[in-house]
Amino acid sequence: MKNLLLAAPLALLHFHCPAQAQAALVPPTPYRLLNTISIGGEGGWDYLSVDPAGERLYVSHGTQVEVIDLTTHKLVGAIPNTPGVHGIEVVPGAGRGYITCGRNSTCVVFDVKTLKPIGAPIPTGPKPDALLYDAFSKRVFIFSNDGGKSTVLDASTGAVVGTAELGGDVEASATDGKGHIFVNLEDKSEVVEFDAKTLAVLRRTSVKPGEEPTGLGYDPKANRLFSGCANEKLVITDSKTGKQVAVLPTAKGTDGAVFDPSANNVVVSNGSGTFTVIHQDSPTKYSVVASVPTARGARTVAIDPKTHHLFTATADYGPTPAPTPENPRPRPSIVPGTFRVLEFGK
Repeated sequence: MKNLLLAAPLALLHFHCPAQAQAALVPPTPYRLLNTISIGGEGGWDYLSVDPAGERLYVSHGTQVEVIDLTTHKLVGAIPNTPGVHGIEVVPGAGRGYITCGRNSTCVVFDVKTLKPIGAPIPTGPKPDALLYDAFSKRVFIFSNDGGKSTVLDASTGAVVGTAELGGDVEASATDGKGHIFVNLEDKSEVVEFDAKTLAVLRRTSVKPGEEPTGLGYDPKANRLFSGCANEKLVITDSKTGKQVAVLPTAKGTDGAVFDPSANNVVVSNGSGTFTVIHQDSPTKYSVVASVPTARGARTVAIDPKTHHLFTATADYGPTPAPTPENPRPRPSIVPGTFRVLEFGK
C-alpha cells in the first residue's frame, strides 16, 4: 500500500485525503504564544532572567531593568541607572541580585524586595556582559566581552574575590553545579571550561564549524552543552570530554539557547524572528523539529524552570539611519513605546 500511495499523483492524493488526515501529517508546534506583555519606553535590550522563587522576570532595557510579576504578567517596577545593561542574576536566598552595565564597566547590586541599589556599583573587567550565579562556589561570575578578564564576586557580600583570565571575549555561560563553569568565547569560537574555585582554565574546545558562539544551553543529565552560533548553527559538545556531538542548522540572527528538560528540547532564539526547536532523540542524536514564529529582534531567550515557559523580548523597528564614519553599519531605529515581552509555552 505504501508504494502505491507514493506512486499516486499528488493531486489525486490531495483530493482523497480528508482535512483531518492532512493535518495529522503535520507535526504539532511544540510551543505557542501564550502572552504578550507590553512594557513601552525606549532603548535596546539583551538578556532576560527568571527568578522562579520570587516568580519574577527581569528584562534588560536600555539603561534600566524592567521587573515583571509572573503570576499577574504585570510590570511591577524598574531598576534604573544601569547604563548599557546586559545581564541580571538573582542569588537564591540572599535577597539580592546583580546587574552588568556594559557602558561603564560596573555591576549594580540590588535588593530584590525594594529594587533599590545595595551599595555603590562594583567596578568590573571591560564590557561586562553575561553573568552567572554558581551555587557550588557561592560566587557570581561577571563575564567580560572584551579581553577575557572576568570579575568574580562573593555572592552574599558582593566582594571581589578574584579574576578569571579566560583569554577571549566571553558570552553566555553554564555551570554543572559541581565546580565546573563553561563559557562561550565569541572571538575564538571556543567553549572554555574552568574551575569555579581556583579559576584555572581546564579545557578549551573548538565549536567549529560554528562561529561566534553566544547563547549557551546545558543539559546536566546528559552532560551536553549547546552553543548557539552566529553563522546559523547549534554546536553540541560533551561537557565531560570536550568531544563534539552534533551540529544542527538554526536561522539568521542566532543568539540565545536554552534546554527544556520537560520535553528534551533545545530552543534557539533567532533575531530574524523564530525559535529553532531541536529535539534530543538521545544524547547522541538530535533533530530539528520546528521553527516557531516569534518576532523580528527577539534574539535572546530565558526559560522558567518551574513552568518551562519561554520568554523573549522585542520592539517594532523604524528606518535605519544613514551610515556615518563613526557608525558605518547603523542598526534600525526602535519605535518608542513598542517594547514588549513574549511568553511561549505548550
